[in-house]
Amino acid sequence: GVLGVFEIPKPVEVEFSDWVLALDSIRDPGNLGTIIRLCDWFGIAHLLCSPDTVDAYNPKVLQATMGSIARVNLVYTDLSVILKSAPVPVYGAFMDGDSVYETKLPKNGILVLGNEARGISKDLSAVIGQKLGIPQYGQPTAESLNVATATGILLNEIRRA
Repeated sequence: GVLGVFEIPKPVEVEFSDWVLALDSIRDPGNLGTIIRLCDWFGIAHLLCSPDTVDAYNPKVLQATMGSIARVNLVYTDLSVILKSAPVPVYGAFMDGDSVYETKLPKNGILVLGNEARGISKDLSAVIGQKLGIPQYGQPTAESLNVATATGILLNEIRRA
């Protein structure tokens, strides 16, 4: 059945007065949908996606957003161009990054999260000002966090700053 019908909004110009999230090659529809929902929850108005990120209007993405897609400005763009000219600090999520719990975060910036298997690409890594990480407290048998889970933890810390 049809869940709802709405016009696909035209992207608006990205404002850097608050935090902006950037996704590099996210492929799983459930992850993208959950991240869109997290942006809505944490008041992140702008979500930048690399051109090879899964289509935001994929049915599985739409289902996972639970309607949040209508409240978050999604822009598919060349992230390297945006990040190189960004008027705010650029942070990236890395396994070996500085602990987000011990990093003084500003009131605005760009947070980049990478592909589920490969992380942030080398060309984007080169323009990231600071690597952020989420410390692991348990046994080192857990290889990594799901990208949507990591996004939730990082956005929570950004909003606590």
